Order: sequence, then structure tokens, then C-alpha cells
Amino acid sequence: MPVNYATPAADQLFPVAGVRLGVAEAEIRKINRRDLTLVALDDGCTVAGVFTQNRFCAAPVQLCRNHLAAGKGIRALVINTGIANAGTGEPGRQTAQASCDAVAELLGIAADQVLPFSTGVILEPLPVDRLKAGLPAAMADLRADNWHAAAHAIMTTDTIAKAASRRVMVGGKMINISGISKGAGMIKPNMATMLGFVATDAGIAQSMLDTLVKEAADASFNCITVDGDTSTNDSFIMIATGQAGAAFVSDSDAGWAEVKAAIIAVAVELAQAIVRDGEGATKFITVAVQGGKSVEECRQVGYAIGHSPLVKTAFFASDPNLGRILAAVGYAGIADLDVDGVLVWLDDVLVAENGGRAAAYREEDGARVMAQAEITVRVDLGRGTAQANVYTCDFSYDYVKINADYRS
Repeated sequence: MPVNYATPAADQLFPVAGVRLGVAEAEIRKINRRDLTLVALDDGCTVAGVFTQNRFCAAPVQLCRNHLAAGKGIRALVINTGIANAGTGEPGRQTAQASCDAVAELLGIAADQVLPFSTGVILEPLPVDRLKAGLPAAMADLRADNWHAAAHAIMTTDTIAKAASRRVMVGGKMINISGISKGAGMIKPNMATMLGFVATDAGIAQSMLDTLVKEAADASFNCITVDGDTSTNDSFIMIATGQAGAAFVSDSDAGWAEVKAAIIAVAVELAQAIVRDGEGATKFITVAVQGGKSVEECRQVGYAIGHSPLVKTAFFASDPNLGRILAAVGYAGIADLDVDGVLVWLDDVLVAENGGRAAAYREEDGARVMAQAEITVRVDLGRGTAQANVYTCDFSYDYVKINADYRS
């Protein structure tokens, strides 16, 4: 079960004018489950995205990059679960293209106005005929208020659908922001996450949206890790329809700061939901690193702690084996780190100072914090003013079981 997270009800997810979503059961890999999502966008939307940095990136990722670069105006997204269409070579690229061709024919648009997304098992061919056969049903289901169904239809090993919405009033105009994400394992994003989609009915200039999608990813999806594995299919897409009547062309525009903050807040909620639903997770852990010379080195330390199987299994066992945290800080790669100046807390409990155990630390205090479902590990590097957060979860027996049985 996810750690302190529940899917918002359908009526808590606000429609975004200019975006319609439809789902279908296409039997991509399993029967009797929603596994195909079609998203139709009105003409005039701006769309931006960031993608995995894994060199073995999936065929749909390659095609998405090309179609966004073509600049013809994206009019549709097609998303399937079950098969990732990764590690499939040229046949996989042809399959991704065939998916776009089929959507384009249905909607009366150009194939390079379609972005394809796949997630699931790597190294297996995507049954494109099943996908194409499911598209008419997904098209018939297109609705503006279908975010809840779409959140369920993009799941793989997720135990719960992930969605979020915000509303912002700017200049008398109500702006809606909604998003969905999926992911529970193979999570250590590099520019994105497994799959994430955020839309707003605000108008946002293309150059601003290109910048915002990167900033939002860095503040959210690029701050999470479940198991340290960067997927072949990571994609994070942002859509602005402009139909709310409020448009932004400059960072100095009135109300932009509030809209930007709300969009990033949706991305953060979606990213944290992935960690809360990490495969087999029983605890949600914030690693807050401060006192660094740069954000990069703070994140470097945060990921060293968040990736460590020894740290993560200690959290699962509620065992304050805190030397594991110190070891992770030490091997994070900061060559000139003065360990005598490092401070480490579990929530409000100081556990390390002056290069060793804090004088006031008591084992029972550490055990009390480790038993909680939500824990903050705070590290002060004592060498600057930069700070960064990384969000992670524990490793349980179920993580091994889920991944051992993934293709069964």
C-alpha cells in the first residue's frame, strides 16, 4: 500500500479546456484492464517535454523528440502500458510511427503532430495491431473530465493511480492545472520520470514553457529515487492550451509567479506520489541536504543516501544503523569534504557531529523516528549555503518479489 497517499476523487481533478482524454482496453499485454490512453489537444496548444538520458532510450522517446523539434503543433498523445517498446531497434521505431499514423488518421491531423508513449516490459515488441484496434474506443471516450480514468490507464506495477490538480485566480480568470503520473520501480529520473503529464488552460509562450518543464522536472521528478535505475522510457510533458483567457509571454507578467508555483506544486505532488507508491515501500523519506557549495553537490549527497540499499533496508527494519548514512555521505564523491563539520539529524534528533556520534544521541530516540511512516534525514555539509531535497522510500521484501515476478 502507498505511504500516506490516496488517488484524488474524479471530481477533485479539474478539466483543462482544450484537453480531452479517452481510455480503452486494448489487451496490449493483459486482458480486462485499461491500458490505452488517447489525449486530444485543441489547435493552438503549446507543448514541451523532457525525456530520459538513458542512451538505450525507447523508440517512442526518440519519436517524441523528433516531433517536438518539428514544431508543427502537437495535437495528440497516445499512451500504452504493458510493453515499453524499448530495446526493439528499427522495428520498434516503425511500430511507434505506426501508432502515430493511426492516431493521425482518426483525428484528421498530421502524424508528426502526435506524441507516442509506452511503458512496461523492455525488449519485447509492441503489438501495434492491438493498439490500433483499441484507438476507436479510446476516441469515443474522449472527455475533458477524464483525468481520473487516464491516471488508472497508464499504470504498470503501480498499486494506485497518481493525479493532482490546482486552481489559481489571476486577473479575474480562473486557471486550472491538472496532471497524472505513473511509476513505482525503475525510478531514478534524469530529466524526467517514468511518465508524467501536466496541462493548464493558461496560455504560456513556447520559450517559457520550454524553460518551465525543465524547472518543474528539476524541482520534482529529478528529486526522486526508488531504486536508482533510470528508465529507458522516462517522459515528462507539459501542455498549455491558452483557453482560460490569461496568457503569459514574459516572466514579469502579473500572476505568472503564482501560476508557475502552482504548476510546479502539481509536479512535486505527482513525483512524491511515485515514491510513496514505490514497489514494496512502507516508508516515505525526505533527504534534506543543506550547507553545500552547490545544489548539485547537495543532490549528489542526497542521492547517495537515497540510493543505498543498506540505508533503505535499515529504514524498512526501523533499525537506526546510522553509520550507513554517514558512509553514504562519505562516498558521495565530494573529495574535499571535511567530515568533522558534517551534521546529521533524523527529524529533530541530532545523530552525528564532529565526525562521529552526537554526544546527546540516544538509540531509543533514533529508533522512535525510524519507526515512523514518514521520516526526514537532514544533512548539513557545513561548507556553503546551497540546499536540495531528494525523496526516496525504503526497500522491503516485496520489492524483490514484485520485480522477480514482473513478467509472470
